[in-house]
Amino acid sequence: MDLNEHYTTLYKESVEKIAADTYQIDTQIDSATDNRFGITLLIRPDIHIKNKIQGFLEELKAIDPEQYYYPNSDVHITVLSIISCYDGFNLATISIPDYVKIIKKSLVGIQDITINFQGITASPSAIMVQGFTNTNSLNDLRNNLRTNFINSGLEQSIDERYSIQTAHTTVARFRKEIKNKEKLLEILEKYRDFDFGKFNFKECHLVYNDWYQRDELVKEIHEFRLK
Repeated sequence: MDLNEHYTTLYKESVEKIAADTYQIDTQIDSATDNRFGITLLIRPDIHIKNKIQGFLEELKAIDPEQYYYPNSDVHITVLSIISCYDGFNLATISIPDYVKIIKKSLVGIQDITINFQGITASPSAIMVQGFTNTNSLNDLRNNLRTNFINSGLEQSIDERYSIQTAHTTVARFRKEIKNKEKLLEILEKYRDFDFGKFNFKECHLVYNDWYQRDELVKEIHEFRLK
């Protein structure tokens, strides 16, 4: 996949939908009955990058404070959704040591992954910061995980929603009607190629999480260090 081309296509299509009022509103964000949980292997950017993201989000909040904006604690890059969130998933029904063992096996030989956050893109329901990797190691890790979990017989739902190939981080979601489309689109264009920074990550985290990775609901299961 040509990531830059993918992000650009997504951006153009989504901006057109925002302009035409055919974007999507996430009605589950404020639901008190949302009981969708799963387990995810993820990466957390460093604080320098998170703070630059918050600077971008502050501009969006100033024109439309009612949308859903990710705080620093919730900003993440999904390596792979091992069990995609579904209603009623219970961590007690799986053997955590078995999952940890497979992830450790999948990490063997994976090293030196730098993620560069350059510019923003969008979907019909959200705004994302674009991530680019310096090598194929992240996709190698994902492919290792896919193979090892599919062959394990353990509960998993890898790639059932879509096959993840990017290194983006979702930073805002539309939960209400957009108040000022023109100004929103102006800010998105301003940050289209903005340099949010880069970092070389040394660990990833297996977590039990809700759909939005809200810190108050996320439970850390295991931290993995890259060699």
